[in-house]
Amino acid sequence: MQRTIIHTDKAPAAIGTYSQAVRVGDTVYLSGQIPLDPATMELAGADVEVQIRQVFDNLAAVAEAAGGSLADAVRLTVYLTDLANFPLVNEVMAEYFSEPYPARAAIGVAALPRNAAVEIDAVLVLAASGGTPRGAGTGEAPA
Repeated sequence: MQRTIIHTDKAPAAIGTYSQAVRVGDTVYLSGQIPLDPATMELAGADVEVQIRQVFDNLAAVAEAAGGSLADAVRLTVYLTDLANFPLVNEVMAEYFSEPYPARAAIGVAALPRNAAVEIDAVLVLAASGGTPRGAGTGEAPA
């Protein structure tokens, strides 16, 4: 099955040897996003809530470039450097998602890239459209 690489300038550029997302059929695998501001490539701030919101904004931008939205998410993995922040993840996530919620795992980790407090990856399943995802291989999602 063909793999389509998804990229958008509305989310941080990859800081390693990976793609922002890869689509295979109707499934899109979004790489983990940390709270980098896509314009500056700097952390969105030291406040954990601000970081969590930036991560969801980054994931939403990549999902849009793939031709979907966070509503298409079927699985999330949340990585936290402090599991005491898990209730805050739930609060913020409720602003970005509605029921039925995607499956999810939360993992406590010792450290994340750029000293981020949170990283989240996702799996989306899109409706079969046969079309080309917005931003696929172009570097930008069309307006």
